[in-house]
Amino acid sequence: MTKKKANKRSDELIDELLGKYGTSPEAVLGEKGLFMDLKRRIVERALAGELTHHLGYPAGEKPMEVENHRNGYSSKKLLGEDGTMEIEVPRDREGSFEPVLVPKGKRRFEGFDERIIAMYARGMTVREIQGFLLDQYGTQVSADFVSTVTDSVIEEVVEWQNRPLELMYPVVFFDALRVKIRDEGSVKNKAVYLALGMGPDGRRDVLGLWIEQNEGAKFWLKVMNELRNRGVEDILIAVVDGLKGFPEAITTVFPLTSVQTCIVHLTRFSLSFCGWKERKQVAEALRGIYRAETAQAAEARLAEFEKGIWGKKYPMIAQSWRRNWEQVIPFFAYPPEIRKMIYTTNAIESLHMQLRKVLKNRGHFPSDEAATKLIYLALRNITKKWKNPPLTWRSAANQFAIQFGRRFMPQLTEA
Repeated sequence: MTKKKANKRSDELIDELLGKYGTSPEAVLGEKGLFMDLKRRIVERALAGELTHHLGYPAGEKPMEVENHRNGYSSKKLLGEDGTMEIEVPRDREGSFEPVLVPKGKRRFEGFDERIIAMYARGMTVREIQGFLLDQYGTQVSADFVSTVTDSVIEEVVEWQNRPLELMYPVVFFDALRVKIRDEGSVKNKAVYLALGMGPDGRRDVLGLWIEQNEGAKFWLKVMNELRNRGVEDILIAVVDGLKGFPEAITTVFPLTSVQTCIVHLTRFSLSFCGWKERKQVAEALRGIYRAETAQAAEARLAEFEKGIWGKKYPMIAQSWRRNWEQVIPFFAYPPEIRKMIYTTNAIESLHMQLRKVLKNRGHFPSDEAATKLIYLALRNITKKWKNPPLTWRSAANQFAIQFGRRFMPQLTEA
């Protein structure tokens, strides 16, 4: 049969069915409409074909030498994006028939779970997912059902958190965002710590996430040991925002790593002491410090700031810079290409901003595992878009090679 004749025959069949069912939205797309009925019948025909293949003979033609044969049907309800569909699944006498299209024990069509997980990953609550499925597809599911579906990613989370990493990372940003999580009967404000690495080829990768109520050297030592156990042998520069106990922990595991305080975080902290009308002027004065050519010049400008009008009015600003000075001065040893990369934790702050959009609908999480599950799913969506290194990576890589020599050169790849 030619394609034209086949299309004509299909059109005639469709017209015949529409004449029988009607053309209203409910008649075509409703739970008992034409589309669902066709889908059900196609599934049942396919299952019948599977059983024929399994038995080795068509219905009504049982060979004498074959002992196994058809043994009626069993009803089964399937959940799908189009609603709930009841089908008749053929059986065999020996019970050896294992359908491929609708496996035993499966109650949902392929893709249904993925749709629920996708909605959950975008920040929809369990109740919102229930409402959406009921409104759009007429499918009613329980909260436990949604939780069971989303719990299926836990194994994937564990695998991701333990995957092998690169031998060396030129830059790793460590930062935290706060999330409310129920723990021991009360809701606590816990920190979710993320490590965002710039790989040897300039591509970004979230190395892991950790949830902890209180940070400290012991916690950070555990994180550093975990990174080392996953294959990391060296981190050239670690950019942090005053994380308690971090410098001691990272230099214990990676003694050559340079710990750099985030200049932008330090500047923002300084400006928190000022009134809104004064911030622009104070920010301009601080810019002269971190844009100095050398550490010596920067310290001289800090001294000038301290003695100036703003330093006298807000002495706590200069004090905060001096407290962090050991983690500020490594910045001045780098050329502009590297300075620009580590000047701020904008990369990880952008990541946090996207995560907060997902988390904003949640009052609190029932457990650390629930928070980890959603954050991982959100990260999976976000990082899908991370493909190419920044355009400035080649010049930055050349500077890393000059600055760090053999620590970087073995990882330098052709661009």
